[in-house]
Amino acid sequence: METGGLITDSARAFGEALPDGGALLALDLGTKTIGTALCDAGWRFATAGKTLERGKFGRDREALAQLCAARGVRGVVIGLPRNMDGSEGPRAQASRAYARNLSAALALPILLWDERWSTVSAERALIEQDMSRARRKERIDSHAAAVILQAAIDALAGAAL
Repeated sequence: METGGLITDSARAFGEALPDGGALLALDLGTKTIGTALCDAGWRFATAGKTLERGKFGRDREALAQLCAARGVRGVVIGLPRNMDGSEGPRAQASRAYARNLSAALALPILLWDERWSTVSAERALIEQDMSRARRKERIDSHAAAVILQAAIDALAGAAL
């Protein structure tokens, strides 16, 4: 089944595009950085990855393509920054555009996942680990990506039932 080009906000459709599972990459797109997280092929645990400096799309694409190749990534989850009322503003539109460009470049299915509260949740977890403010600033985007990915893989497990 050809899975490239699929961009969806449905866990069920995304899961159906990947019937054999496979490692997933999550992205928390910021204006200056991209937080990354990865999960195992069985979609059980999300782990924070590196935080990449965001640049021109071509540079981002190359860095993400290398990461996908090195880790055998089969699909991508991108945080979709919705407003608190569920509507979508300019940041959500920018994330959708990024997803379209990345889908064309990587030929992998993409799941857009509501990221409301992901940064707050990640910040709380880092504080609970007694991480310094400076260290939290370095790690927050990748931990937010892990929160996004864990929520998505939990939904994928539920969609498979």
